[in-house]
Amino acid sequence: MSIEIKVPQLPESVSDATLVAWHKKAGENVARDENLVDLETDKVVLEVPAPSSGVLKEIRVEQGTTVNEGDVLALLEEGESAPEAEVAGAAEGTDDSTGQAGQENKPAASAQKESAQKERSRPVKTSPAVRRLLDEYDLDETMVAGSGRDGRITKADVLNFLKSEEGDNITSGDTAEDTEAEAGEPVGPERTDQRVPMTRLRARIAERLVDAQQTAAMLTTFNEVDMTEVMALRSRYKDAFEKRHGVRLGYMSFFAKASIEALKRFPLVNASIEDTDIVYHNYFDIGIAVSTDRGLMVPVLRDADQMSYAEFERELAALAGKAQDGTIGMDELTGGTFTITNGGIFGSMMSTPILNQPQSAILGMHAIQQRPMVVDGEVVARPMMYLALTYDHRIIDGKEAVQFLVAIKQVLEDPGRLLLQV
Repeated sequence: MSIEIKVPQLPESVSDATLVAWHKKAGENVARDENLVDLETDKVVLEVPAPSSGVLKEIRVEQGTTVNEGDVLALLEEGESAPEAEVAGAAEGTDDSTGQAGQENKPAASAQKESAQKERSRPVKTSPAVRRLLDEYDLDETMVAGSGRDGRITKADVLNFLKSEEGDNITSGDTAEDTEAEAGEPVGPERTDQRVPMTRLRARIAERLVDAQQTAAMLTTFNEVDMTEVMALRSRYKDAFEKRHGVRLGYMSFFAKASIEALKRFPLVNASIEDTDIVYHNYFDIGIAVSTDRGLMVPVLRDADQMSYAEFERELAALAGKAQDGTIGMDELTGGTFTITNGGIFGSMMSTPILNQPQSAILGMHAIQQRPMVVDGEVVARPMMYLALTYDHRIIDGKEAVQFLVAIKQVLEDPGRLLLQV
């Protein structure tokens, strides 16, 4: 029986998707729940699994095509092996006296079976971007060592593997430059261009950033924070914290808690503009920017003010992992009231982050560096971090923005304020 493989229900507010990669070819065997194809929307990649074991009979939509919910992507012939018609056809081509045709068909069938088994036994879950790269260069995951979290394979791992393979193929004989020199051709690197269409996510990011620039009256104010107390607190309790809660204690939970305390004092920073109205939010859904192979994503932690430090770190790790894997849902990326981004993990000293509309403010963290500071009349080395707050000047005045950053600075430099709520 033939089964239609259709575009599944798309996330709310998403009208269409782009077919980015088929993981099976027509005529190949597939297992139940095996991923057949990746569909990319503005924010997430949707995997379309096989509803049953069988043979992929026909592919109706090619890579790069825009599809809508309910469109038929392919036909699947239900069953464990190739259709009987194909088997009969192979049998008719067999010479009974020599069996040569049958012997020629066996290696191909065996190779196809091995390929299907290899596809089903992938050792580590990989992101759609990595799978596309592996498929493009006909690589198996077992060939590439993963350096990501839990042994995941990243795009950098695949590219490094390809570079090493290219280096191994260089022989000790004449090089291309030697051949060109002997022929009298000019020696030098070849100048080439490569034109690659934007992914749906990158195009959506570009659109939102331009909209933010054109819509909001963005202004950025800066301050710096002495991280001595936070670093000492984290160093003192991080081992006991991880042992008890099973999750690492990072800096982000401190900044989120400090931001929530400041948001409570200055509600406008947690508000948004809707037409000619200011919408005040009496809840704190904090978005944390996460860098992925596909681009920047901002998972949202709902009601972050009600979370303990351990709950916050655990939820953040889970959402960041889903963002990296490309399995995060649209509902987990929308609806935030305030965003925090950390360029410091990449070495950034200072930046002016762009608003994540319709939010009215975004906090930028940066690298911690030892700098000479005057403390009690003496110059001492202190671990300092620059903070940046970009805000919508249409509803937030400079006074509120500066005081908001000062409130964060005070809490981080004296974490006991959170306990006493002062």
